[in-house]
Amino acid sequence: MPEPRPTPSHLPPDFRLRLEVETPEHVVIDYELAGLGSRSLAAVVDHGILALLVIAVVLVSGSLARWLGSLSFVMMIVVPFALVWGYFALFEGLRLGQTPGKRLLGLRVVRDTGHAITMREAMARNLLRFADFLPPPYLLGMILIAFHPRAKRLGDLVAGTVVIRDQPMEPLGAGFGEMRARSAESLGPPQLADQEFQLLREFAERLGELDPEVRARFAARLVAAFGERFPTRGQVDVTFLADVYADEVARRQGRHGARGQSAITTQSVAERLIARKGLRWREFGVLAERVGETGLEALEASELPDFAARYREVASDFARARTYGADPRTVLRLERLVAAGHNLLYRDERHTWTRTVRFLVDECPAAVVRSGRVVGIAFLVFALSALGGYGLLREQPEIAEEVLPAVMLQRAAAGAEELKQGRGYAQAEAGSRPMIAASIITNNLGVSFACFATGIFLGVGSFLALAFNGLMLGAFSGHFRNHELLAYLWTFVAGHGVLELFAIFVAAAAGFLLGSALIVPGDLSRRDALVLRGRRAVPMITFTIVLLLIAGTVEGFVSTSGAPVAVRLTITIMSALFLIVYLRHGARVAQRASTQGSPETD
Repeated sequence: MPEPRPTPSHLPPDFRLRLEVETPEHVVIDYELAGLGSRSLAAVVDHGILALLVIAVVLVSGSLARWLGSLSFVMMIVVPFALVWGYFALFEGLRLGQTPGKRLLGLRVVRDTGHAITMREAMARNLLRFADFLPPPYLLGMILIAFHPRAKRLGDLVAGTVVIRDQPMEPLGAGFGEMRARSAESLGPPQLADQEFQLLREFAERLGELDPEVRARFAARLVAAFGERFPTRGQVDVTFLADVYADEVARRQGRHGARGQSAITTQSVAERLIARKGLRWREFGVLAERVGETGLEALEASELPDFAARYREVASDFARARTYGADPRTVLRLERLVAAGHNLLYRDERHTWTRTVRFLVDECPAAVVRSGRVVGIAFLVFALSALGGYGLLREQPEIAEEVLPAVMLQRAAAGAEELKQGRGYAQAEAGSRPMIAASIITNNLGVSFACFATGIFLGVGSFLALAFNGLMLGAFSGHFRNHELLAYLWTFVAGHGVLELFAIFVAAAAGFLLGSALIVPGDLSRRDALVLRGRRAVPMITFTIVLLLIAGTVEGFVSTSGAPVAVRLTITIMSALFLIVYLRHGARVAQRASTQGSPETD
């Protein structure tokens, strides 16, 4: 558990939370964890951007309605839904843990190990936003951030992530601009004491930050302190100091940089290190800033080895600077450089189309197969609830008006007449079907995401969502059976029902995985079990998304059409075959993986 950093007795205590991470180079990076205030402000910025994007989509879609017709209304439904659920996950997964709001506030999401997050962690932590939001607005999430020792909300607990302060790296010693090249070997030992050179260097580094009047006053004091040792100066103060600084840097880079054996101190060694390596550090900082925009993909293949070598060099220099007691400003800058290089270099995911396709085709069905028993439990909960609902309405048909939605009562009452006219259940005009499909897809996806996210509450949320949906489907079936219209209802469900129902089972099973990690973590700690099962749950939810996209399209375009029963049954059979083939392939992938390792099973 991180603790407040100890401070000297003459300074106030530092209560900021910190996370120490040891890199493969055996260098410890000390991250400052972001608190509730900065994270809330970043969230306000992001939600403001999100609101503007949604408004822009609605306005643009409305203005294009004349030309696009019903497609403009599809845009109004689908695009805002995708923005609300995908904004944070896509930005954090593709932009190295930073949304625009986090970037503005100098924050970044990283894994507990200090590595950059992947799309898997980004999806996990942001799908759990639904649970963190409860009760509105974000009360549970804010309480956890305020009181958790690592400022984690539920999404961070599942994804194994933390939010750190990732302030921009300042240039090292570049305040006097480009210094004239000098031959270090032709010069003697340094002419300034270590403390004097440190003051001069810090003045150079902060030159651009100072007001002109303040800069002139500091320059005059420095010249007064050691200017008499340079009788031929005859220059304005800042120009003179720049010349002295360049001369001192060159002297400290040479073999006389330590001012003789009798004068060697840890501070002199640290200052010599800064003088010799400052330019290299600045170059790596510029390179890391460029790579940080898009990741290592910004580098050519020939540049990757050089980037790795420069990172290891800076990591080594950081350890030496800390050992030799370099000034805190330099140590902090080097720590930021090492942290940036570490996050960029040790990423275990590359965002390529090949990687995406492999994830969808292999990992998603394999995760479902590995959790087959949990999916079976979800099916039983749904089936038993559906049977209960069906039996209740068959035994007590009079309660239908109290427990069923009005639209279902109306459709059951009008069902016989619709059959006489040759119309099917919920049959719609062709022009409205794209909007119906879009509404169905977004509604089902939202329900599935909520069902998954609420599984973090010991699985209770997923259980209730699953049981409620089963109960309602059973009640609908019982009510229509009372009107001798059960076949009328189920010929509508047949086309899309196989994929849609199985998707619900998988989403609930993913939620059960989260709940089971807290109840029965096995040999692992609850924290580790939650992260591991959260990693498995993400491909399961992606599997659910694939199925619901297909099922919603079928429901919107086929189930609401006048297609004959034979066509609907054919689609049902094709859906079942697709699901069987998809899962069988996943079983082969899971079996192959189990021979190479031993993945967690449930």
